[in-house]
Amino acid sequence: MMNRNRKTDIGTFLTLFKETFIISATTFGGGAVIISMLQKTFVERLKWIDEDEMMDLIAIAQSCPGVMAVNSSIIIGYRIAGVPGALLTVLGTVTPPMIILTIISMFYVQFRSNRIVALVLKGMQAGVIAVLMSVSISMTSNVLKEKSILNYILLALACIAVIGFGVDVILAILGCGIIGGIYTWIQMKGVRS
Repeated sequence: MMNRNRKTDIGTFLTLFKETFIISATTFGGGAVIISMLQKTFVERLKWIDEDEMMDLIAIAQSCPGVMAVNSSIIIGYRIAGVPGALLTVLGTVTPPMIILTIISMFYVQFRSNRIVALVLKGMQAGVIAVLMSVSISMTSNVLKEKSILNYILLALACIAVIGFGVDVILAILGCGIIGGIYTWIQMKGVRS
């Protein structure tokens, strides 16, 4: 179904830049929200990447230092169109925030005390929560599809740690990644024997 060859035509390059620019310019709430939009665009709408590969690319992006939205864009752009694709997607991802921050910094004093701006930002928080819930449900359903006891246990432990004990989400992700890595290493070692 999916073409494994990299796309190198001008239309692909323009689409990569345009889609990442629009996603970056219109989403608020950080990396998880942008990742959801990248998934909807490149997996569901354009069908340039399949669901499993997208999950792998996002896992790689999360494990790299730096901003998750930029890391994800770079990896997706590279996967689709090599180095030029990575450059275009990073440019498309960082340009809108740079423009917005430049404008906000010019009018910071007026924005800081404006009640309407404060109310708009509060309203955006509700939208961000809805998108984060959508991402959480989607990722949880992907984990549950695999029907692995380890996945169920890790999901339950991560939820208990974060919700019940206030463990930082990053630490929970790191812990699950380490356990999953050890489990995979043990499985691979057993296959080789």
